[in-house]
Amino acid sequence: MIPTDYLTHWIPLTSLENMAETEYDVLIAGTGMGGGAVLWRLCEQWKNSGKRIGVIERGGPILPAQARNLPMMDNERLDRFFYDVSKPLPGSFPAYAGGRQLFALGGRTLFWNMISPRMSLSEIAGWPVSLEEMDAYYYIAEEAMNVTHNYTQGSSLTEILLGRLHRIGFPEAMAVPMAVDLQPRIYAEPDSDVFFSSMGFLAQALNRRPFDLAVRARVVQVLVDKGKVTGVQVMSPDRKIYNLKAKNVVLSASTFETPRLLLHSGIHGRAIGHYLTNHSSIRATGRISRAEFPEVLGTLGILMPGTAERHYQIQLRGPDSYDWYQTYQEKRLMEELEILFLAYGRVESRFENMITLDSNRKDEYGVPEIRVHFSYSDTDQAVILQAMAAVNHLSSALGITLIPRVGQSAIYLMPPGDLHHDSGTCRMGGDPATSATDRYGQIHGVSGLYIADNSVLPSVGTANVALTTAALAIRTADYIIRQE
Repeated sequence: MIPTDYLTHWIPLTSLENMAETEYDVLIAGTGMGGGAVLWRLCEQWKNSGKRIGVIERGGPILPAQARNLPMMDNERLDRFFYDVSKPLPGSFPAYAGGRQLFALGGRTLFWNMISPRMSLSEIAGWPVSLEEMDAYYYIAEEAMNVTHNYTQGSSLTEILLGRLHRIGFPEAMAVPMAVDLQPRIYAEPDSDVFFSSMGFLAQALNRRPFDLAVRARVVQVLVDKGKVTGVQVMSPDRKIYNLKAKNVVLSASTFETPRLLLHSGIHGRAIGHYLTNHSSIRATGRISRAEFPEVLGTLGILMPGTAERHYQIQLRGPDSYDWYQTYQEKRLMEELEILFLAYGRVESRFENMITLDSNRKDEYGVPEIRVHFSYSDTDQAVILQAMAAVNHLSSALGITLIPRVGQSAIYLMPPGDLHHDSGTCRMGGDPATSATDRYGQIHGVSGLYIADNSVLPSVGTANVALTTAALAIRTADYIIRQE
């Protein structure tokens, strides 16, 4: 007979009662990209030590792997599933109307698109991290996440359109870098996931050394004594309170939940909750004649990265709805191919874009809800117009006819927050007046309290943020290891 609690045991779990009896060397709150990367690095470096590592996740285990690894999943089902298990971000309407939250083991990496470029050197040059150090940690993260430029290798659709881009003056255009395991299996070694998620970090960590993990456990307060973190207060779904002790605490709860927790805990650095940043997101769909390409198409994945002069990136994806991975979906005969253009514009990091606590509204755990304050600056608006013009120019130069939407133009701006690249609300830096953490992600004025999620990014440039979040999280883990 199959145990009724089987679905909660495909990864070992620990009760909060047991965790409350342990003092942890490091306690991690959140299992998305940042929390997963910290956990993996600690387990890798401490695999032969007696250090105690604990992990708290607010959500439950809804999937054992990235959704795209499920053979029955297609784009429509994946989108529907994500909207079923996520919810609108409270306090985000109307300023940040597209914002959504997902609480689950693995976080939003269960659904991300795996696109993993590095930030441009011109962007990182303004960070409190040297270019050499970022290069080293990018390499570590890329190796751990299986980042490759070869996913579209052999695709005639990608190679032909990439060649056209190079000929019309965009030599920097490249096959899109993706976190995908393309390594052939040898010596009959088993493998489970092709498409990477934080579940891969958790699996690698678990197979190096044990750690304690509690799910459906809500951290409601960070505990601090005389400028030193001592642990966190956690509530179970039945509202029972547990105090978990730790020498170091790493918050990886998200760009919204991490500052919310800090502010509710009475940790009020001037920059905490401020500098909310996200890319502007522009989309367009076009058509191109199928006759221009060989019989076997392959997948389209092209990235035109931003530069010091061009404050946006452009991606081309397709064809039609066969986005990245549907190997079991029947491919119908088409006279025209649909091509998706995605442009991400750089948004300024501004103090007035922020989250605040709404003392009049509290969730079921008694924690105040947030209110999101966000707008695009004049500079941001100018970048949006430039990106739109670039999409129009590129589509014409590539021979792709854009398709107007009903009641809208062919090139349109998505609502703020619709793109899940939220960042900046606990940004790192040297000045407590303009940053929440120091250069290693440690909160100014609170020893042993670290941030390792998108919120720590000082700015977002034009690149997707997941790889950079992982690289900085690994760097923070290494710093914690050195202090111990």
